[in-house]
Amino acid sequence: MKQKYLLASLLGLAALAPVAAQADDTTPWMVRVRAVNIDSVNKDSTGLDLSVNDKVIPEVDISYFFTPNIAAELILTYPQKHDVRSAGAKIGSLKHLPPTLTLQYHFTDLGAFKPYVGAGVNYTRFSSVDLPAGVSIDKDSYGLALQAGVDYELTKNVYLNFDVKKVQIRTDVKAGGTKLGTLKVDPLLVGVGVGMRF
Repeated sequence: MKQKYLLASLLGLAALAPVAAQADDTTPWMVRVRAVNIDSVNKDSTGLDLSVNDKVIPEVDISYFFTPNIAAELILTYPQKHDVRSAGAKIGSLKHLPPTLTLQYHFTDLGAFKPYVGAGVNYTRFSSVDLPAGVSIDKDSYGLALQAGVDYELTKNVYLNFDVKKVQIRTDVKAGGTKLGTLKVDPLLVGVGVGMRF
């Protein structure tokens, strides 16, 4: 519930933020395309030593700048497939779709070097879950997200982007309807890509 209240607060702040006129002809929209490495923590309290594999995924991010300093970013990809392992041995697979919304502060007084920090919420939907008979997981995960990165302006409105996010993704694991424990994926996401203002 705390994450849902935080999401409502973020949306409220965005609605209250003034849509300030830009100092130049830069538009408020920015789109980035990134390659992102998922490095999962894999903390498991079930006693089964569960984990999901790390991988590199594509990511598309859409930002709207309410002011030159304040922006909201929606982080998207398509459902990603992961192997599920127990003590290192594959026991199944699943897909996860993890859209994330962050509210960011951008530092604008460093020339072409434009760092930012952000915080927000993640919603992850698990699907195509293939686990041993009788084993199941909760399909929905809500968590917090922290973000830091930098845009470096290569040419007008075109940027090289480096981005790091820490995201809470967790699910309860059950056997025969009885909760065994929680798998905390909680990945660190390190990405590099390009962005364009338009």
